[in-house]
Amino acid sequence: MAAAVRLVDCHCHLAAPCFQTDVAAVVRAAQQAAVSALVVVSEQAGEFQDVVALSERFPGFVLPCLGVHPVQEVSPEEQRSVTLKDLDAAWPLIELYKDKLVGIGEVGLDFTPRFASTDEQKEGQRQVLIKQIELARRLDLPLNVHSRSAGRPTINLLKEQGATKVLLHAFDGKLSVAMEGVKAGYFFSIPPSIIRSEQKQKLVKLLPLENICLETDSPALGPEKQVRNEPKNIYIAAEYIAKIKGIPVEEVIEVTTQNALKVFPKLRNFLRI
Repeated sequence: MAAAVRLVDCHCHLAAPCFQTDVAAVVRAAQQAAVSALVVVSEQAGEFQDVVALSERFPGFVLPCLGVHPVQEVSPEEQRSVTLKDLDAAWPLIELYKDKLVGIGEVGLDFTPRFASTDEQKEGQRQVLIKQIELARRLDLPLNVHSRSAGRPTINLLKEQGATKVLLHAFDGKLSVAMEGVKAGYFFSIPPSIIRSEQKQKLVKLLPLENICLETDSPALGPEKQVRNEPKNIYIAAEYIAKIKGIPVEEVIEVTTQNALKVFPKLRNFLRI
């Protein structure tokens, strides 16, 4: 008899410094919470080796995405908009590890004024994203996408560039813009913070279940603000989506896991469902 369908966390940051001391316990807790895979993203070249090392330490469970985020951390106190130089530093490592990857990410646009207040900064982000869309196409990999304060520009650019396999994580844009993403065949991943976000609740009400995936964005976007989020909390997102849609949580888990397989085809090599 087939095992019960399990959950997939389509976007988390397991290489974040706050997980360094207890990552094995965090993984074990996720497995005990019926999570069958973690799609682990990166934000800058300095993280790539850590993400790949985690995928080797937890084979078939931690599945890596490498990419350059639109906001780059200079230090814990200082962040700035991405430049093509940041991508140049990352390029050789992505090439080195390309056969291990399930996706390119976390990539995208972030037009939050404190990071991108000038047209030059926004254009720099666009150029970095365009190059990573081209890379994903060449490697036949999906894109794991960030779009904070830039929902419409991100979806428009993805469509212009012909991106087809796209996961928009924690989308914060207008509902009408989200529906343009649905029309393009894009998927949207929903974090546990939905329980305290009216915008995410409205988004889930509108989105077809066939376009929804689950994520935690650990250590961020947890059920409680300012408390470290973990992949084990993914069930909270599934449960809340079920409540909004008025359907059993088992249906949410089954459909979102099938959606995860559609957006990340390489997951089929690891999930036994």
